[in-house]
Amino acid sequence: MADPILIVPYDPGWPELFAQLGAALRAALGATALRIDHVGSTAVPGLDAKPVIDIQVSVPSLQALDSYRIPLEGIGYVFRADNPDRTKRYFRETPGQRRTHVHVRQAGSWSEQGTLLFRDYLRAHPDEATQYAALKYRLADQFRDERQRYVEAKEPFIWEILRKADHWGKGIGWQPGPTDA
Repeated sequence: MADPILIVPYDPGWPELFAQLGAALRAALGATALRIDHVGSTAVPGLDAKPVIDIQVSVPSLQALDSYRIPLEGIGYVFRADNPDRTKRYFRETPGQRRTHVHVRQAGSWSEQGTLLFRDYLRAHPDEATQYAALKYRLADQFRDERQRYVEAKEPFIWEILRKADHWGKGIGWQPGPTDA
């Protein structure tokens, strides 16, 4: 059985934990990683979340798999070839290590940019981040041992935030800031 879904209060140590992980990724990947960014809920100050650090690594091409797979495996990440999302390549921590998700996406792709826009919108709109946290708590209670149903139940809210983020981004001329690592 998979681990139950657990949402915890925001931990102010998450950015420092990302900084350590990001530095190790940067050292391993060098120029192969055009960007290394802290993404997901742990990247939004004040947002309660699953205690999992999500990292997005942007590369020139997903097809050059060995250029990032070999260095990531070399520092202990496990390639998840069975990931059904074809817009990224997915890596996880070695069993027994702290839960970490590494999402490798093609630089400039919609999935890469959308992830950064979603994060930045929630950072700029703490009231909506609070609504997101409340939804996550409710869904974690409802789907405690059903991770896929939990993920699917969040989708309408996420798409609504992305719609708002798109409008917001156009209004301010949003562009991703500098890489986080």
